[in-house]
Amino acid sequence: MSLLFSPFTLPSPRGGLTLPNRIVVAPMCQYQAQNGCASDWHLMHWGNLLNSGAALFTIEATAVVPEGRITPACLGLWDDATQDALGSTLQRARKLAPHTAVCIQLAHAGRKASSALPWEGAQLLSPAQGGWETFGPSALPHLPNETPPTAMSLDDMARVKEAFVTAAKRAEAIGVDAIELHGAHGYLLHEFLSPLSNQRTDAYGGSLENRMRYVLEVFTAMRAATPLTLGIRISASDWVEGGWDVEQSTALAHALKAAGCDFIHVSSGGVSPLQKITLGPGYQLPFARQIKAATGLATMGVGLITDPAQAEGVLQQGDADLVALARAFLYNPRWGWHAAAALGGEVPGFPAYWRCLPREAAQVFGKVSVGMR
Repeated sequence: MSLLFSPFTLPSPRGGLTLPNRIVVAPMCQYQAQNGCASDWHLMHWGNLLNSGAALFTIEATAVVPEGRITPACLGLWDDATQDALGSTLQRARKLAPHTAVCIQLAHAGRKASSALPWEGAQLLSPAQGGWETFGPSALPHLPNETPPTAMSLDDMARVKEAFVTAAKRAEAIGVDAIELHGAHGYLLHEFLSPLSNQRTDAYGGSLENRMRYVLEVFTAMRAATPLTLGIRISASDWVEGGWDVEQSTALAHALKAAGCDFIHVSSGGVSPLQKITLGPGYQLPFARQIKAATGLATMGVGLITDPAQAEGVLQQGDADLVALARAFLYNPRWGWHAAAALGGEVPGFPAYWRCLPREAAQVFGKVSVGMR
């Protein structure tokens, strides 16, 4: 039997979240929100991916405060308006697809906030361009020519921690099944972890214990606030000498597990323009394998995984427990169907789509293709 199409249960205080297969749609920013509110684009996008055959769909990085957005067009969950828009759009999308578990990634972009859209250069926006004040652990810019962020005071940190807690409660209220805390890709929580971006001299900088402190405080507060499955995405390496690395990531994973973390999603990079990433199929899987073996945390592997046989191999080799794909789903929103056909698995399908399958692939939906009248 294919491991990719075998069930897996993510733990949670309320009894666990059982997934019918090991395929995860990773969070992908769409830059289509209006003042933080989900739009018709999200209805189409989510409806597509809820019909993808994946067992878990993750909503893109969703800012917990307005200044935590990467761009002015990023999704948010910080007030009643953003909650209502996100909740109603998700409810409508779910009516158009088979039951699929939904995770939401809660985020704060830190010093990488207030940026232009990717297809408009992705550079830091000035106030005259519609930008805003950015914040980070230290007054160190991401790029040398950028305006430095404001170094966060303890009051700033407490306010943002509470915003993560409030957003987690809002996420639970709109009916998501899981929450992923964004601690990767050079955004705020990753900035606290990495010595490249954190040069504080108080209890939140310097030693590994100090640099992990804020992430653990935010996670612990969220864990106390919600019984949902709760995990984190991390960058396991900065790919820069002297930066954050997989050994420090493993130490963080141990501490998170003790704090009640249910899963870890292992990515890499994003905190420094000096990064030297060795790209290739599954290039981040060695990090996932090391963290999984050391901690026993439920682990998601991600990064240039595109082929069903490759995804199956990730599980057979013990690199991860779940396989997350992002751009592969943008290119082929039915990736899970094709994987099921290739590996002999089954996925749920909305009845309107049943007749699309060739007869030899009918087992994908566990039924014979329906003909047209």
